[in-house]
Amino acid sequence: MAATPPTAEARALLDRAAQAGVHRLAILTPFAVGRVNCWLIDDEPLTLLDTGPNSGKALDAVERALADHGRRVEDLERIVVSHQHMDHEGLVEILARRSGAEVCAIALLAPWLARFGDEMEADDVFGAQMMLRHGLPHDVVRVLRAVSAAFRGWGAPATVTRELYHGGTLDFAARTLRVWHRPGHSPTDTVLHDEEAGLLLAADHLIHHISSNPLLTRPRDGEGGARPRALMIYLESMAATRAMEGVEVVLPGHGEPFTDPAGLLDERVRMHERRAAKIAGLVRHEPRTAYELGQALWGNVAVTQAYLCLSEVLGHVDLLLDRGEIVEEDAGEGVVRFSAA
Repeated sequence: MAATPPTAEARALLDRAAQAGVHRLAILTPFAVGRVNCWLIDDEPLTLLDTGPNSGKALDAVERALADHGRRVEDLERIVVSHQHMDHEGLVEILARRSGAEVCAIALLAPWLARFGDEMEADDVFGAQMMLRHGLPHDVVRVLRAVSAAFRGWGAPATVTRELYHGGTLDFAARTLRVWHRPGHSPTDTVLHDEEAGLLLAADHLIHHISSNPLLTRPRDGEGGARPRALMIYLESMAATRAMEGVEVVLPGHGEPFTDPAGLLDERVRMHERRAAKIAGLVRHEPRTAYELGQALWGNVAVTQAYLCLSEVLGHVDLLLDRGEIVEEDAGEGVVRFSAA
């Protein structure tokens, strides 16, 4: 599938990034989001941010994209992983083995990548429990478990050789990137800020044409067994990014680069408030499960999108529960529903 040509404005921003030595490699993925943006930082050490999914087609695309910039896989000296999703980490180990590059990721991500298969299985078990608890039919849950297991091959384990930390730096011959942990879309989302060039390598933390979905994730050690409230965490991360200075151009993990991140962040916060208000209105009429709320908002979405919808609904439900506007109640047979407080 051919990539959609960038607009004149996007071309200008890509040219600006290229003048600063940062080049986009747009790699096709099997997921609905389409191509993933991997970013080649042409400096010493030669660095690739994200890799695309684990497939021969994606590897071929990476090789051809590198060749367009006069580079080979074997020239890579550093690979950085922005977060744990398969379209961003799938080829890490293959590229690192061929090049000998160091692999860098936020410290929280390192053990997850090392135990990729076990972590994915644990995530799937947790996901099935959440779906059943919030009213999804058993047959839909079985299908989603099978789809997730089939898709797991697009990711792969990887060994992180250098752990990064929030507020730390990645140093190059001609630049320094500041590392910021921005959880929400996933627990491990990481952005890199080139303050001198005014560039923010944002991965999936901030995308212009779609709102990054704060996905339901299982609790980690030290979280007391409580499900992390992904949207509330994401709103805190967005506020931290909103407060940053020196961000003129955002280079996202999908879609085109853009300016005015503050304006986009403000609109995203308003959008989440509107959605929360709509859900509050729905449960004022009658108690509903999260699955029923999703159907009321979006109708009968594709089965493969059911977990994304559940994540979206529960994110806003968390906001309303935290504010005391709604309450959770037992609907029987292990299912919960929500009603007005």
